[in-house]
Amino acid sequence: MEERAKARLNDNYISGILYFYIHFVTEVACFFTLTRYVGDRPAIWLIFLSYDMLAFVPQAIIGYFSDRHPKVPLCAIGLGMMAIALGVFEISDNPYASLIVLCLGNCFVHVNGAETTLRTAKGKLSGSAIFVSGGSFGVVTGRLMAKAGLQCWLPAVLLVTALPLALYAQRFISDSEVPYSQQCRDFRYAKAGIPAGIIIIMAVTVVAVRGFMGYGIPTSWNKTVIQTVMLFSFMGIGKALGGILADCCGFKRTAIISALLAAPFLMAGDNHMIVSLFGVMLFSMTMAITLGILVSVMPHTPGLAFGWTTIGLFIGTAPIFFFKFTTTAANCIMIAVLTIVCVVFMWIIISGDRKNE
Repeated sequence: MEERAKARLNDNYISGILYFYIHFVTEVACFFTLTRYVGDRPAIWLIFLSYDMLAFVPQAIIGYFSDRHPKVPLCAIGLGMMAIALGVFEISDNPYASLIVLCLGNCFVHVNGAETTLRTAKGKLSGSAIFVSGGSFGVVTGRLMAKAGLQCWLPAVLLVTALPLALYAQRFISDSEVPYSQQCRDFRYAKAGIPAGIIIIMAVTVVAVRGFMGYGIPTSWNKTVIQTVMLFSFMGIGKALGGILADCCGFKRTAIISALLAAPFLMAGDNHMIVSLFGVMLFSMTMAITLGILVSVMPHTPGLAFGWTTIGLFIGTAPIFFFKFTTTAANCIMIAVLTIVCVVFMWIIISGDRKNE
């Protein structure tokens, strides 16, 4: 039994690494296309808002489908859709349809990556956190590739290289001896006695706050390509560390301490890159935390639980397209207030750390 448990954890780390790359190339393709498409078009904000809505909101529906049909290779299907969308985008004068297909393919990949890394996790977060972190590196890489004037075939080739990895990773679910309904039973991070609906609302609120704060972080130091790469890299590192430290040091400790420590670094880092980067890293660690909470109250539907986090991100980022805090002082007040909200909510809904952690 112990050997099986270790093998299952090894599968989780392997699947996390595989989906790190798959997630990376997915975001490369999406942000390469988005950056090429936007250019100098008017109403840029509306294009990005539409992208966020199409790439985030449907994941809950797709996640629910995946929970019912976990053997369907959604990741492979999504990669194929995105490769086709890139080809259509290259030859079409009206690329709206290709953007929609690209967004839906993105949804398929995200949901399948979450399903696989959660179902092989045995209650741990490292695999899922590693998977999620790949997106930050992909976003900045896709933008830089587009600005460098590279052709669409290059991200399309990257998608093709990820296809065999997606098919290989699918076996971690298909070949598991644990029934689908029991694969996430070891997620027990939500505090007992609180209604599941309240926990979901509070966890999604924390996700939304993180999404909103992400756009409000003062980073006037970010003026060069290298600095932008550093910003997104530390964001990705933080996402991975959130899950790894939660497994090693305790879920609640990691959640509360990372949120509290992030605030002063973010507020003081407007003109200091190193200070700001540490704040961004700490701030990003809550991503794995909120996912772990939601799966704890939705263990039979991990895909839907992941979809709730993406809906929370859309709820949090949507207001930014209509208004923004424009001064450092206003941003600092916003960071302080919203950090308190997050810490209070997480303190309420997260159970105490187990002694063996």
